[in-house]
Amino acid sequence: MNVKLWIIAVVVVVAVVAMWMMSNSLSSGIEVEAAAARVGEIREFVDERGKTRLPKTYLITMPYGGRIEPITVEEDDPVAEGDVVARINNEDLELALAQADADLQQAEAALGENRYDAIEKTAAEQAEDFVESMKAIVSAGLEQVRSSKAALVYAEKDLARVRELRPSGARTEGDLDEAIREKSQSDAGYRQSLFTHAATKAMDAATARMPAMIAQYIEKKKLTGKVLEAQKNRADVLLKMAELDQKRGAMTSPVDGVVLKRHVTNQRELTAGTVLLEIGQPEDLEVEADILSLDMGNVKKGQPVEIHGPAIGTPPARGTVTRIYPAGFTKVSSLGVEQQRVKVIVRLDEKDLARLLKDRNLGVGYRVRVRIFTDKKDEALVVPRSALFRCPKGNWQLYAIRGGNATLQDVEVGLMNDDAVEITKGLKSGEQVILAPETNLENGAKVSPR
Repeated sequence: MNVKLWIIAVVVVVAVVAMWMMSNSLSSGIEVEAAAARVGEIREFVDERGKTRLPKTYLITMPYGGRIEPITVEEDDPVAEGDVVARINNEDLELALAQADADLQQAEAALGENRYDAIEKTAAEQAEDFVESMKAIVSAGLEQVRSSKAALVYAEKDLARVRELRPSGARTEGDLDEAIREKSQSDAGYRQSLFTHAATKAMDAATARMPAMIAQYIEKKKLTGKVLEAQKNRADVLLKMAELDQKRGAMTSPVDGVVLKRHVTNQRELTAGTVLLEIGQPEDLEVEADILSLDMGNVKKGQPVEIHGPAIGTPPARGTVTRIYPAGFTKVSSLGVEQQRVKVIVRLDEKDLARLLKDRNLGVGYRVRVRIFTDKKDEALVVPRSALFRCPKGNWQLYAIRGGNATLQDVEVGLMNDDAVEITKGLKSGEQVILAPETNLENGAKVSPR
């Protein structure tokens, strides 16, 4: 009898429990994910992809055309300021320098030869003396002409007297012949003196030009000296250029840094301007991010930044907005949509950068994500961002759980980010809200938070 009572009692208890569970299941409502509104900190931010870069990269290039020697430094090799990292073939440089030096010596010798003017000075003095001598000769010739003319006049008069006295017998036939001979000789002498005087006058005229000719020659030498001086200066410049080329032929690192990229390895002939090496300073590493222009209204210099991603690891790095480019640009997204973006530069915290360089081997061109914090409130009513949606009119709404029912509630929002949103009106602290509500959820529906 007691056994039957126990069996009946167990069956009744099981039936009651089953009925309670069924009743509870039917009355619990729709299961939803929920979270309570809380008062706490919220930070508004812009989250975007970025990449590491150096603000300045130092290029080692060919200073002029020539044959480069093999470059031994490699990527990631440290270099100090002044270290020779590449060199142009030194034999070619030495030959060019020797040729420039020889050209300068030749120009200096030619200039020195042109400056020697002792011969010209002596010639000028002799020309002056010769001019004076010729004047004296011309003067003497003129006297000779006068003398010979006087002799001719006398001979003519004497011949006339002899001819006049010959018929009377006062003069003989011999006297007449002698007078004729004297007159002929005097005439010849007079003509000779005229010719000689004319010749000396011509020589005097020619001689008078000699000082001017020598002066012109001296002036010409001065002009030649200017040309030689210019040639000497040019040779001097070419020598200095050759010396400078020899100096520049040993290319040095301008800074303490590391080799980022080696463009040339083997010996070869290269033209001026060919890039050989890229050198950078990892301690200057920064991050650039292309931010949508729609999000740039609240981005300012000096705002704190959080840099994260696989290249950064845990914990994220800190940074600061240091530069905002004044002009935007068009960029096509991965979906083929044209977007207006603005480049923003972020300076990493020195301690975090040192840690990343040491522990994470952070380098140039690494992909990261940046989170620029544009605003902050310490005491705000905050709910998860997924609870919020817009109604057909464009207002913000959410579902609050009140009395076990989903209550559609209009709200006003303040700061917002990808994770949370500040509610400024329409909700109280501690109230639960439904996260990511289904589109078929109705106002007043019974719900059960998970």
